[in-house]
Amino acid sequence: MELVWSWILAWGSLFVGFSWTLPVQQRDQELGPEDVILAENYLARFYKLSPEAQRGERHERNPRTTSENVDHRIREMQHFFGLSETGQLDHQTLDTMKEARCGVPDVDNFNFYPNKPRWKNTTITYMIARYTPDMRKDDVDKSFRLAFKMWSDATPLRFVQVDRGKADIVLTFARGYHGDFFPFDGPKGVLAHAFQPGSGIGGDIHFDEDETWTTSSHGYSLFAVAAHELGHSLGLTHSQDPSAIMYPNYRRRSNKQYSLSKDDILGIQTLYGKPMERADMGPRKCDPNFSFDAAAMIGNEMVFFKNRYMWMRTTYTTYWNKLREGQMSSYLPSIYSHIDAAYDVPSRGMAYLFTGHKYWAVQQLKTKSHAASISDFGFSSSVKHIDAAVHVSEYGKTIFFTGDLYYRYDERRRKMDSGFPRHIHRDWPGIPSKVNAAFKLQGSIFLISGTKSYQYDFRKNRVLKIISANSWLGC
Repeated sequence: MELVWSWILAWGSLFVGFSWTLPVQQRDQELGPEDVILAENYLARFYKLSPEAQRGERHERNPRTTSENVDHRIREMQHFFGLSETGQLDHQTLDTMKEARCGVPDVDNFNFYPNKPRWKNTTITYMIARYTPDMRKDDVDKSFRLAFKMWSDATPLRFVQVDRGKADIVLTFARGYHGDFFPFDGPKGVLAHAFQPGSGIGGDIHFDEDETWTTSSHGYSLFAVAAHELGHSLGLTHSQDPSAIMYPNYRRRSNKQYSLSKDDILGIQTLYGKPMERADMGPRKCDPNFSFDAAAMIGNEMVFFKNRYMWMRTTYTTYWNKLREGQMSSYLPSIYSHIDAAYDVPSRGMAYLFTGHKYWAVQQLKTKSHAASISDFGFSSSVKHIDAAVHVSEYGKTIFFTGDLYYRYDERRRKMDSGFPRHIHRDWPGIPSKVNAAFKLQGSIFLISGTKSYQYDFRKNRVLKIISANSWLGC
């Protein structure tokens, strides 16, 4: 109950009457009364403009109190968004107010709610109470799953979906007044809102059903909005960093919206700590059920990935049996996600590492470029992640595996070959329809599916040998 009342006090001024008391710059006198009402509404909702200031009531002892309060709130908003701090309502300020955004009020960079509320357990359950008709149910599930993964990759947290009973975080779609004192405002404007960690409604996320939700560029990306709102559900408030997930305004088709910024990571790790690392030992590599997340030949090294751990074995004959291993952070600093797929282009001296919607270009396993979207390769918006990738230098082609399909990419033309994707089972006889990792070594392509490694002759189009996947690690 204390949680709900704190939100009511923060947003209570939204429900009072309006008058046109905001200071407007002289050159912007063409702004209409509806613009002033919009601005008052905005400042009341996100910057705690007092009801007295909205109604234009003057303080008995100091008649300037109201105008100073309004001026202060406008400057506060302008400062947050990096605008010129005039204290006046100009077109630039108004345009920013009109942008689609989150419904939670604004505060400073990765600040926290009072008393820094956080979840006490590292395993957090979530439930989807109501789906949107805008998207297929599977696409909604995937969008939420990727959003949760973004935060779990940077923390020790683990998120588990449940279908019944109680859940820590409940996600739902609703219109207008929907029972939480914070009604939605129809299309555009506020897209969603979330509640800080706690019991009852704490942690829950509500999405405005009057918006058009999508996985493409038409409408609003459910994944991007969900990733932002989850930050609130975990205890973060808004960031002033435009590259941060926790920046309040929606950004369309920005590659940066698909990865956590330094500000996001610093905030969430202040609350929950860094991902759990097993400094003394890696995953149980000789377990009979062991499988890899990704593999690649990078320079003269065979590199294997599992969770946030990696192994490297040199291909120099003298040192063939030398296996190095360790946490990814030792070799790939500032990449916090586990690796889904990887491949190397020797002619460029560049390796490409994939996780979810994004990839990094890496040199010498030490230096990384900024994360970018896998759409750069020509994948459609329906492709959410890459399962495996392998470069065949003889042909200048890279093969991408995702689900039961594969794509062929021309590295010279930087373009997907026409006629793809195609089904794996049709063109790769003897290979399961799910490939987890792939690399090329000494004229063969090695495809790893589950616990098995398949040596494949890509010239003769047949499997030559099958061994245990962890045989590559000496097991």
